[in-house]
Amino acid sequence: MEFKRLKYFLAVAEELHFGRAATRLDMAQPPLSRQIAALETDLGVQLFDRSRSQIRLTQAGVVLQDHARQILSRLDAAYRDTRLVGSGSGGRLRIAFVGSASHGLLPTLIKSYRSFYPNVELALSAMNNAELSHGLIARDIDVAVARPALNDDEFRHELLCREKLILALPDNSRLASLPEIRFADLADQVFVLYPRRPRPGYADVVLNICAREGFTPAKLELTQDFQSAISLVSVGVGLSVVPESVSSTQRPGVVYRPYLGDNPGTALTVHARLDNRAPQVMNFLEITRKFARKTLG
Repeated sequence: MEFKRLKYFLAVAEELHFGRAATRLDMAQPPLSRQIAALETDLGVQLFDRSRSQIRLTQAGVVLQDHARQILSRLDAAYRDTRLVGSGSGGRLRIAFVGSASHGLLPTLIKSYRSFYPNVELALSAMNNAELSHGLIARDIDVAVARPALNDDEFRHELLCREKLILALPDNSRLASLPEIRFADLADQVFVLYPRRPRPGYADVVLNICAREGFTPAKLELTQDFQSAISLVSVGVGLSVVPESVSSTQRPGVVYRPYLGDNPGTALTVHARLDNRAPQVMNFLEITRKFARKTLG
């Protein structure tokens, strides 16, 4: 049964007049009458009682009217949803990010994306860089926000922001009260580093700073992610070197201070597979580019 015939049938069923239904459908009455007659022949039932001056639906016609409305409504919804997803205005986008990215610019970026594409379902998760890379390769995620970047020729990338590094200190540390802190004077401190693995990673960035400042930390406390590192700092285990944006979110037991010395900074980079040109992904990358132009000047 053709969907077009169902539309013809519904027009006649709602108007209960072939002439008005033909006008509504912008067609002549005779072809409409033939289409309804053909539909009745295909079904082997009479849909309209034509014995009186005003036609009426038969019981079979009432049943078909109810089903036809549901079918055409679902068809319209299918077309609408398909267009939304196909244009990137609907569907699903899976975004994973390093834990420290949950502070600073990324939440604002995601809010902006939501404002432009409110019908796209976002699935958000935190991962380390190795997990981000594996997730993109395995197609378990669509977008990865890494620090500083993922090195893979199969990934496209957009630089989101650059920022300085600062110290995260226990609030009872003697260092917290100093007017200035020289990185070279931290040799006797416990450094809380992340991730524990894989290596090399962000932990090695911090160790390289120590090396350039002329020392090896007296003790290392390795943890697997940023949140765990900050938790250890908050209970006084040691200090950590973190992105400056982290200081925008205060945490009990932790204070943030700048330092004097080697500061290579860090960056956030947004990645996606080169062969993933889904409109949801491309739209997110476009919004990232606009944000980057503002933050990077």
